[in-house]
Amino acid sequence: MSVGMNTAQQAPIAAKTRIGVEDSLAIDLFSTDLYTRLRAYDINYSEEVVIVCIGTDRSTGDCLGPLVGSKLASSPGHRFIVYGTLDDPVHASNLNHKLDEIALKHPRALIIAVDACLGHLENVGFVNIGDGSLLPGAGVNKSLPAVGQLHITGVVNVGGFMEYLVLQNTRLNLVMKLANLITEGLIKTAQRFA
Repeated sequence: MSVGMNTAQQAPIAAKTRIGVEDSLAIDLFSTDLYTRLRAYDINYSEEVVIVCIGTDRSTGDCLGPLVGSKLASSPGHRFIVYGTLDDPVHASNLNHKLDEIALKHPRALIIAVDACLGHLENVGFVNIGDGSLLPGAGVNKSLPAVGQLHITGVVNVGGFMEYLVLQNTRLNLVMKLANLITEGLIKTAQRFA
């Protein structure tokens, strides 16, 4: 679970975009926004883009990242490099190791971090796309390294009190809807580069 953070390495793009999972145009809005952000980084189809899907399958609310990673890894029609699946999650215990591995194997890649987050009631069920790094674990007071040049978060539940319990009691139905939106949006974004 994360909190977005801007860094000096970001491209000059508009503020964070917020897309509701129930919006009939959600996938188109997602892919248009992310494509625009990637173009601002001068990304083309031949360059490496790594998607780091953060979270664990041991918590319903925090499994958004691994669900997106698994769905994306098994989907054709994109050239993204995916880290973080249900079989091989990226979480607090192995994040530093995975980031070292990515830096070694893909030193010039643009990294997009994907994670669940908690928020205000009116934001639950929304996906946020933004520039800058993500701070995984910040929502549950963990100190972990920042990830990515771009970030995508799905607001899975209300935050502010007993975050671990809230994550454990998050509805899987909402997490699946958010995961489907993010996965389909990423695939549609990749198709724009084809």
